Amino acid sequence: MPDANLRFPPGFLWGAATAAYQIEGAAREDGRTPSIWDTFSHTPGKVLGGDTGDVACDHYHRWREDVRLLADLGLKAYRFSVSWPRVQPTGRGPAVRRGLDFYRALVDELLAHGITPMVTLYHWDLPQELESALPGGGPAGGGWPERDTAERFAEYAGIVAGALGDRVELWTTLNEPWCSAFLGYGSGVHAPGRTDPAAALRAAHHLNLAHGLGARALRAALPARARIGVSLNPSAVRPLTSSPADLDARRRIDALANRVFTGPMLRGAYDDDLLADTARVTDWAFVRDGDLDVTRQPLDFLGINYYSPAVVSAASPSGAPRHDGHGGSDHSPWPGADSLVSFHRAPGELTAMDWPVDPTGLKDLLLEYTAQAPGVPLYVTENGAAYDDKPEGGAVHDPDRVRYLHGHLSAVHAAIREGADVRGYFLWSLMDNFEWAYGYSKRFGAVYVDYETQRRTPKSSARWYAKVAASGELPQAVAEG
Repeated sequence: MPDANLRFPPGFLWGAATAAYQIEGAAREDGRTPSIWDTFSHTPGKVLGGDTGDVACDHYHRWREDVRLLADLGLKAYRFSVSWPRVQPTGRGPAVRRGLDFYRALVDELLAHGITPMVTLYHWDLPQELESALPGGGPAGGGWPERDTAERFAEYAGIVAGALGDRVELWTTLNEPWCSAFLGYGSGVHAPGRTDPAAALRAAHHLNLAHGLGARALRAALPARARIGVSLNPSAVRPLTSSPADLDARRRIDALANRVFTGPMLRGAYDDDLLADTARVTDWAFVRDGDLDVTRQPLDFLGINYYSPAVVSAASPSGAPRHDGHGGSDHSPWPGADSLVSFHRAPGELTAMDWPVDPTGLKDLLLEYTAQAPGVPLYVTENGAAYDDKPEGGAVHDPDRVRYLHGHLSAVHAAIREGADVRGYFLWSLMDNFEWAYGYSKRFGAVYVDYETQRRTPKSSARWYAKVAASGELPQAVAEG
């Protein structure tokens, strides 16, 4: 008789994830200076409801409580990001001791509770000073489109490694560089809100370069036991039909969503079709000799972030293409493909973000990257869903999220069964938080946060996930715990 439960491998790491700007608050305390997200969120009309991350979940003052939450749920890993402007306020020069001490204390508390920390160096909070000035001082227009930012990132990586390297073994350089480049500098719906297709492609290259330089800086500063990776958000791109035109649309978006990063990071090259597709936007002269040797650094693991698939077709001649749910802008995040590709909603139920629920995309990506990076272990470094959670009688029941998690964990298990070396899963997110351009209107957390009182209430999905993590087994049937 087959086992009723799906068993995960021994040692599988069960965790949750957050990001500094989304939870920390304390935006002006202990030497921290503005990041591009501080500036963006304080710009009228950029964030829903005029929300900012000034207070967020007040994690900077409540971190002990939040570590206890992780421990009470029995989770054995926590992925968090370091706030670059909290550690190195201008993006260059010496570190702020109080900023580093905060992360030292957080890591010590995690370790005291038997929780493995995974540090993400960059989760979108570039120091505003690096965005505002070109190297040597100049007008606005710096940031990731400039090579200097990649070099500054390497310096910052070395600083954090020097402070935490004796106690942290798992490191990721960047989180979702696609969003940083193409939403930040292409469509402008993320900070810094620029809408320049050529700048978006320059930013993508310099993020690749930052990853390579940052990984080198980490290896120079960390003990040999440390493991270094990067968290990408590859798109599971599917053609609407099998027509040659739709297959070509899929190829174009795969190049811009996926291969623009995996080519340099995994193979040390930009694919010829990507360069040809974007030739009318840029000549790629910013790629210097030796850059692609730097971008291709040995990876100890690869992080995969997944939420929903993309369905594409050749653009309809009757109207402008739909820009795939990264809305709020008339500008496309797809330079070179904006007038040639249309996006379509995948079938199935939707989350509160209007994102389709389709676990098969996660399985497909895990198997695809097993083939693309043979011998490199994988972690699911983000996966989760927003729903309209509301407390009732002191409890928060979220059966939709339980079903979402069950489906996606089943997909992870299926990928492992078919040969993917997946070492862990980090639920997004530990708690409700500042959801970027959506402000506080969307709740991704396993823990409900009352933003007025800062009271934390584990949702039923948190209890359910805790049981799965404790047993290492996923029940075949969904039952809210």
